[in-house]
Amino acid sequence: MSELRVVTDGLRFPEGPIAMPDGSVILVEMFGPRITRVSPDGHKTTIAEVPGVPNGAAIGPDGALYLCNNGGSFSPTELGDLLLPGPFDPARYSGGSIQKVDLATGAVTDLYTECDGRPLRGPNDLVFDGHGGFWFTDHGIRDLQARTSDLSAIYYAKADGSHISEQAFPTDSPNGIGLSPTGDVLYWAETHTGRVWRRRVVAPGVLAEGSLLDPWECLVGLPGNQLLDSLAVDGEGNVCVATLLNGGITVIDPTDGSFTHVPTGDLLTTNICFGDSDGGGEYRDAYITASSSGQLLHRRWPRNGLRLHHL
Repeated sequence: MSELRVVTDGLRFPEGPIAMPDGSVILVEMFGPRITRVSPDGHKTTIAEVPGVPNGAAIGPDGALYLCNNGGSFSPTELGDLLLPGPFDPARYSGGSIQKVDLATGAVTDLYTECDGRPLRGPNDLVFDGHGGFWFTDHGIRDLQARTSDLSAIYYAKADGSHISEQAFPTDSPNGIGLSPTGDVLYWAETHTGRVWRRRVVAPGVLAEGSLLDPWECLVGLPGNQLLDSLAVDGEGNVCVATLLNGGITVIDPTDGSFTHVPTGDLLTTNICFGDSDGGGEYRDAYITASSSGQLLHRRWPRNGLRLHHL
């Protein structure tokens, strides 16, 4: 595997990378707060300023960017040269939402702020399927001052704003989310439990009923003090989940839950996406957000990546 290369630095906690067909990478700067395009030479251009705290992002069927905004579930905290997501501050919180961003104009509009009358608390990450909809996680809020922590959920919604439904509840701090190459299995990572869960997709936007007695649903629980962030599924179906504290990408085999770890040297490695700079269709360009140090990293991946819907 090739060595890590810094594409650009000076980012304010980058997240949600999207490798675009033109070779650029669109990402979120959580504490910018903004959407930024990074060109192959590392030049940065602001697409949109986004009030709140933008998080996961994806391109939808209409070419717009769809965004999870956690509304300020975290506050920026400096620790030496590192920028970290600090405790929840109620004074900074504006409410969670799913937003749509026009990449040409930078206009930001709210698409969903609630489901069945329950406000979205801290939407975190999303993935589109091939049916015009997307799955997303609500990480919830951990309020240390109030000594409370949300039970949250996995949702499905339509890109046109016509439908949102809760599909898995309860979940504990769900973060990254992704679909198997055939779209019949949904994966999500829980930050604080260090577990990756999965559920079968039985119809567009519908998950099979969960069962505490079914061991298949828990793909893996990572040992030690490892927290999990966002994820991507590669072309072979492996779940590549960004690992916090043990900074890197943990690659999990869906057949048996075995895993290997690819270190990045960044304490809070938060996300990975795959691009195809050579046009060969293998998607072996891995772009990784090294968030605490504010860097976007690149390396050639040893396995094929997976082309996402609508890219």
